Amino acid sequence: MTSVATAGTVALRRRPRWHAYLLLSRVSNLPTVWTNVLAGMCVVSAAIDGGVYLRVALAMSAFYTGGMFLNDAFDEPFDRVRRPERPIPSGDVSRREVFVSGTLLLLAGELLLAPRVQALVFGGFLAAAIVWYDAQHKGSRFAPVVMGSCRGLVYCAAAAFAFAITKEAGIAAVVITAYVAALTVVAKLAGPSARWLVPALIAAISLVDATIIAVSGSPTRALFAAIGFPLTLFLQRFIPGD
Repeated sequence: MTSVATAGTVALRRRPRWHAYLLLSRVSNLPTVWTNVLAGMCVVSAAIDGGVYLRVALAMSAFYTGGMFLNDAFDEPFDRVRRPERPIPSGDVSRREVFVSGTLLLLAGELLLAPRVQALVFGGFLAAAIVWYDAQHKGSRFAPVVMGSCRGLVYCAAAAFAFAITKEAGIAAVVITAYVAALTVVAKLAGPSARWLVPALIAAISLVDATIIAVSGSPTRALFAAIGFPLTLFLQRFIPGD
């Protein structure tokens, strides 16, 4: 009787598929991706076409959410023991489905960068870094650097699509890479006890972007980027970003 009751309780608590997908994609962190794109463009061009920005922001959103899907798919054995509430171990979606969805999202992100060859190359590097991190990050001492480089490559792809890679874009990419690498180290050291700290540091990526944009000479756009910080914190209240 106990096992039947427990099974019934789990079935009743199963999440709707749309909710499981939101949790997998960690969409609450997307504002920081959008400000990454804005910063990458601002450091190479004073004039930004709205349509170009939206296209690259959509591409980088696909890369980000695809990476988050693959992260959960690769981590399923770990989550089954340590985080059984996650969508895959809880039975909301299958591991195979998440692998396929994540892969398709990475491909969609790459296709959106066409026909800019330089942007496509950086998109390819970004996809490779995402897959490496998702598959190897457990126990790898290089994982924080690879994670940071993913954000740096967002800068590079955005700059390449908007104009071209410049020295300024490279420096800005190194800055965001260093910040996110440090954030990743803090998250690993803090573990479950991090509570508010890691989500706040993730949201603060937008403040780093805003600072880079301001230094590049675009104070108004820097203010828009800074809005990514409170927006990410707000969204994290509904969809956890870690």
